[in-house]
Amino acid sequence: MERLVIVTGANSGIGLALCERLLTGDSGLRLCLACRNLQRAEAARSALLTSHPSAHVDLLQLDVGSVKSVLSAAHEIKVRYSKVDFLYLNAGIMPNPKVDFKAFFRGLFSKNVIHMFATADGLLTQQDHVTSDGLQGVFATNLFGHFLLIRELEPLLCQSNHTSSVIWTSSSNARRSAFSLEDIQHKEGKEPYSSSKYASDLLSLALNQRMNRQGLYSSVVCPGMVMTNLTYGILPPFFWTLIMPVMWLIRIFTNTFTITPYNGAEALHWLFLQKPQFLDPRSKYHSLTSGLGKNYTQPQKMDVDDSLSENLYLELIKLEKEIKKDL
Repeated sequence: MERLVIVTGANSGIGLALCERLLTGDSGLRLCLACRNLQRAEAARSALLTSHPSAHVDLLQLDVGSVKSVLSAAHEIKVRYSKVDFLYLNAGIMPNPKVDFKAFFRGLFSKNVIHMFATADGLLTQQDHVTSDGLQGVFATNLFGHFLLIRELEPLLCQSNHTSSVIWTSSSNARRSAFSLEDIQHKEGKEPYSSSKYASDLLSLALNQRMNRQGLYSSVVCPGMVMTNLTYGILPPFFWTLIMPVMWLIRIFTNTFTITPYNGAEALHWLFLQKPQFLDPRSKYHSLTSGLGKNYTQPQKMDVDDSLSENLYLELIKLEKEIKKDL
């Protein structure tokens, strides 16, 4: 029976690379590109069909930063399809990232240079914005919109004698220190991206605790240090020209510098080939690339606990009710 795979943020970067890899391995599946910009999504679809002419590739307009868009897209999915086999939650934003250049140069010539590049620990702050729904933009796009999508699609994800996978694109930048249960939208902090990605790690655990018995399994992926539009926006172009040789050199000594979207999609694709009930719900699956260019996936335990993940889930349920009431 034909399997349905929905990928948010599929028109470029890791999302598009994943779609290419999925079709290369199984041209018989049905792929749905869920994107904010339909023009770019159409271009991505054309590129995929050029290399896979017989593939089934659908388009869906979805802005996960907009509650109305999520609800509309979820309704469209339920009209079109009878079940969802894989839901890749890949869309994400890091608006107006600012680099602490003092910390950057201090780290560049220290023994922590690899850790600094791999995690951006202590380097980045972002200027968040408020959406038309009154939510913090990074929280809405990277976490809440995807949470709402899962909630709306439960009838298609949770069916008898059917196993479904929800797979989050997280980050090595997901740090517990950036997250606060009292400020889940990160209104008061300066690291909304890190907070939202750590929250997705927590939410994945909560989903497994609540939904495994209904056939829904959640996993988390770290794509490694990948050069995408989001990454290139962090530094001015001339800086990337200067430091790219350093990054390729560092890659010899670390496996986290996946560099290309194709390599970064390694763990996302690997999870497509696994039986989800045998995966570790407390592990994040990392895309890794050796100095010689070999791609592989490796699990690493996440810094998450049952109580915090459950409390976040309950807070999101509460927010969902408030938002829907306002609508």
